[in-house]
Amino acid sequence: MLNTINKNKLFYDYYTQWITVYKEGAIRPVTMNKYLLTRAWIKKLAPSLRVKDMTRITYQKLLNDYAELHERQTTMDFHHQLKGAILDAVDEGLIERDPTRKAIIKGKTPRQKKTKYLNQFELHKLLSELDLGQTLNWDWFILLVAKTGMRFSEALAITPNDFDFSKQSLSINKTWDYKGGSGFMPTKNLSSVRKIQIDWQVIVQFSTLVKGLPEDEPIFISGNVYNSTVNDILTRHCNNAGISIISIHGLRHTHASLLLFAGVSIASVAQRLGHSSMTTTQKTYLHVIKELENKDIDLVMRSLSSLN
Repeated sequence: MLNTINKNKLFYDYYTQWITVYKEGAIRPVTMNKYLLTRAWIKKLAPSLRVKDMTRITYQKLLNDYAELHERQTTMDFHHQLKGAILDAVDEGLIERDPTRKAIIKGKTPRQKKTKYLNQFELHKLLSELDLGQTLNWDWFILLVAKTGMRFSEALAITPNDFDFSKQSLSINKTWDYKGGSGFMPTKNLSSVRKIQIDWQVIVQFSTLVKGLPEDEPIFISGNVYNSTVNDILTRHCNNAGISIISIHGLRHTHASLLLFAGVSIASVAQRLGHSSMTTTQKTYLHVIKELENKDIDLVMRSLSSLN
């Protein structure tokens, strides 16, 4: 790969070739877009930086310049996007020492976080606001996501064939490329291919709604679909219900949080959400887990105090 790259070449050119050789076709388009965005920031912040000039100081300055405009976590992601390419350059002898060693990650003060999930009372108020008529609409979509915890792209890809009405289950085995317009796509990872149980009310409702529809075509798709369209509808319902405004992805968080508060195991929640490992679930819902741990401590102490 690097026989056309020497130490005097621009780092931007090296990084461009690196992502072309090592990343193109090997990662999902959404991940590739992150590498391309990192490349764009290299060109903006260090357009004249040469490979041979990549030292700890120049690298730290690049991170610092990026951190002035981004939060710390975003800067950390930027650092990881660069590090793989730089370490390869070190291995090839283009850079003498690892300039990423002991890098300091800075960043802007995080913005106030938006509400990510609803409590059970708020979810009931939201669902009561939905217009659930005799034909499929985005309100039915919102209900299905709230009841299953599916990702937005997974829910868009649901077809009548994915329902097993006799077993009250739903198969999640594909996604819908609503950004690129290429139709069905693979799931985020192998763990995302799953079957989940759904309650009998949803089964009865959807058995009627999908009757007569093409078995292998998405039930919610008719033309172009935008995440913002569904989020706008959800925002309107949240306002009408007098509850916190959340995104459609927030319904996934709501679903998982309610299951955890109900006592469902982390392992079961991870499987239902299609997480690749329980570690992902634990990190994402750490706030819920800590709250449950506090309740467990109270329960333990009450149990012990009753022993005389």
